[in-house]
Amino acid sequence: MPIADMLFQDWTSLLRVLLVGSLAYPALVLFLRISGKRTLAKLNAFDLVVTVALGSTLATVLLNRSVSLAEGLVALLLLIGLQFLVAWLSVRSARFSDLVKSEPTLLLHHGRLLETAMRNQRVTEAEMLAALRSGGLSGPEKAESVVLETDGTMSVVPARGET
Repeated sequence: MPIADMLFQDWTSLLRVLLVGSLAYPALVLFLRISGKRTLAKLNAFDLVVTVALGSTLATVLLNRSVSLAEGLVALLLLIGLQFLVAWLSVRSARFSDLVKSEPTLLLHHGRLLETAMRNQRVTEAEMLAALRSGGLSGPEKAESVVLETDGTMSVVPARGET
């Protein structure tokens, strides 16, 4: 493909992106408003996957000529609907919730690295030290605990007197 074609193909393609984008984006915002705040909460890994999938679907609708606006909107509705269903079932069934959500993991306790937990969660000592620094602590001895949350973030609890 010549460089010129990579930079600009035709006005029709640009107009399609403008038109489809002008319709798909507000539709996505409307769908998200109807579905509620929980849809994009990113409370766990499953929520993150849905958020990324929504963005990927929107990009596909905008840039792939073989995907119609109607198909893209149905795909967005499907993802949001499935996310809503999973959240609804998770609230009503502990068994279902256990299937789709992980538990937080204690990685550091009373200033001591819990190496088995870190290894099981594939967290390196360097990542742990970075989380401590982000929490304003200079080292493990300054922390009461560090917890790997269900969304992949690390919560740092300072030891008494370190706040």
